[in-house]
Amino acid sequence: MSDEEKAIEMFVGGLLLDQNTEAPVVVLKDESDKVHLPIWIGMAEATSIASAIKQLNMGRPLTHDLMIAIFEEIGVVLQRILITDLKDSTYFSELVLSYGDKAMILDARPSDAIALAVRTQSPIFVAQKVLDKAQVAFDKESKAAKKKTADSGEKLPEEEESLEGINTANFKDIDKEQWSEILEDLDEEDFKYKM
Repeated sequence: MSDEEKAIEMFVGGLLLDQNTEAPVVVLKDESDKVHLPIWIGMAEATSIASAIKQLNMGRPLTHDLMIAIFEEIGVVLQRILITDLKDSTYFSELVLSYGDKAMILDARPSDAIALAVRTQSPIFVAQKVLDKAQVAFDKESKAAKKKTADSGEKLPEEEESLEGINTANFKDIDKEQWSEILEDLDEEDFKYKM
């Protein structure tokens, strides 16, 4: 397996809001809790992911619920999802499906892929090259934030470097039980978006 084909399994570590843009962010983390990957997503996808994690009954099926129902009806199984690339601040992913003895790979937005994986308890993999690219992007942003802070005379606490408005200490230090508490405190009303 080449370096580009290597991937690690990750899990949904939680959902938060970017403090600057108020956009939802899904945070993936590895089993050791040492690697974290924040992915900015839309409110509809955040609602779908949160409702699946909390097993909320939304009254009517969301799009991802419908997709799973269709998969089940025709015998398609979601084997895993793979986040394959990061280009121009956009993540790319694939659904790896099986239908009998046939394997299928479909292009999908990571937010949709994650929403489906959470519902089916399918594994989520992230290509090592994505983590490498994300780290480079985050390092550049962190250095720019440090330089801006240094130029302004302000001081950033070492453990609380900002990443596009997200305090990285917030999700690095939150364990599974704390995420459960955060999600339990959410109300269905929190996820209804305004038209």
